[in-house]
Amino acid sequence: MNDLAGKHIVLGLTGGIACYKAAELCRALVKEGATVQVVMTQAAEQFITPVTMQALSNRTVYGSQWDAREPNNMPHINLSREADAILLAPCSADFMAKLVQGRADDLLSLMCLARPMDTVPLLIAPAMNREMWAHPATRRNVAQLVSDGTTVFDVGTGDQACGETGDGRMLEPNELLDDLIAFFQPKTMLGQHVLVTAGPTYEAIDPVRGITNLSSGKMGFAIARAAREAGAQVTLVAGPVSLATPRGVHRVDVRSARDMLHAVQEKAAAATVFIATAAVADWRPAHAADQKIKKDGSGATPQLSFVENPDILAAMAQSSRGQSRALYCVGFAAESEDLLANAQAKRLRKGVPLLVGNIGPATFGQDDNALLLVDESGARELARDSKLSLARKLIADTATRMSARG
Repeated sequence: MNDLAGKHIVLGLTGGIACYKAAELCRALVKEGATVQVVMTQAAEQFITPVTMQALSNRTVYGSQWDAREPNNMPHINLSREADAILLAPCSADFMAKLVQGRADDLLSLMCLARPMDTVPLLIAPAMNREMWAHPATRRNVAQLVSDGTTVFDVGTGDQACGETGDGRMLEPNELLDDLIAFFQPKTMLGQHVLVTAGPTYEAIDPVRGITNLSSGKMGFAIARAAREAGAQVTLVAGPVSLATPRGVHRVDVRSARDMLHAVQEKAAAATVFIATAAVADWRPAHAADQKIKKDGSGATPQLSFVENPDILAAMAQSSRGQSRALYCVGFAAESEDLLANAQAKRLRKGVPLLVGNIGPATFGQDDNALLLVDESGARELARDSKLSLARKLIADTATRMSARG
C-alpha cells in the first residue's frame, strides 16, 4: 500500500544542518509512491548537494528563479502549479520570517508566495537551535503562519548540532512521513475523542507465569493511527505488546484485564467513541502465587481455580446509556468458527451498536485481516486488506454512523 501514490510533493530545503534528514525523507516519499520535486536555497546547498537530492528524487533539482530550463522563465509558477503540497523540510527561522513578511527574493520563497493557496497547501517542518525556537519573534512568526493557513509541524526534542539539548530539532523522516500521510487523510473525526483498547491482557499465575493470548495489538494500533489521521484526539490503552506508539496518540500501558478496565473507566469520561479491539482474557487465576510454583518431582500438578474477568466493553456500553452524551461503542470479536452467528450473538449480549468480527487464528500477528461489520440491520464484509487500510475504512464507517445518530 502506497499512501502517497499519485501525489506530487515539492520538497523545499532551506539552510540548516537538518538538511541531512531531507535526503532520507525524499527517499521515503518516493518509496511511498509520491513524485518529488526538490527546490533548494543557496544556504541549503552549503549543507547537502543538489546532486544527492537529484539522485534520490530522480528529478533535476531547482535552485534559481532565473533557471533557463523553463521556456517562460517562470519556475516559481510552473513548479508550484504541479504540486499537491509544498513541504519545507528543514525550514529555518530565517525562512519562516521571510514567509511571514511575504518576501520573495529566491525561487523557494517565490513559489511559496505565488502558489494557489486554495489548492496547494504549505507545510513546514521547523529546524533550529532551542533558543531560536523559543524566541518571542519565532513564536510570533509561528502563530502568524498558522493564522495564514500554513501547517506547522511539531519540532523534536533532543541533542542539537551545536551541543545543546532541547526543542527545535526537525522531526525524524519517518515522523514527517506519517504526518504528511495523515495530512492527506479525510478529517471525518474532527472534534471527536476516540478511546481504543489493543493487544492481549496478561493474568499472572505466579511471578514468572501467566495466561495470555496471541493478539499482537496490530489492529488496535492501526485503528488508533487511523482515528488520529481522521482528526480525532486519540487515547490508546494497550496491553503488553512491543509496538511503537502511533504519531500523535496518547498511550496508556496496562497488563491485566482489571488494569485495562481501570484505565478505560478513567479515560472514558472525556471520550466520545470507544473501540474495544483488545483480546481481554475471559478468566484469571483466583489467586496468584507470591513465588514461582516449582515442580517437586512427584508428578503432582498445581491446582488452579479461576474467576471471570470484568467485561470491559459491556461495562462501558451499560454505563453510558441514558447519558446526555452517550459513548458510541464498537466491539471486536475474535472467533475461531461460525463468525457471523457468534458476532451477532456477542453484539446483542454486549449491547453495542456495532460489532466487528474476525477469525482470530487467521489474523493474530499478521499485517492483514478481513472484517465483518455486524449491526442491527445485518452484516457487511470488508475484504482482506492491510490492517491500516481496514482501520481507515472502519473509522470512516464509524464517523458516518455517528453523523447519522446526530
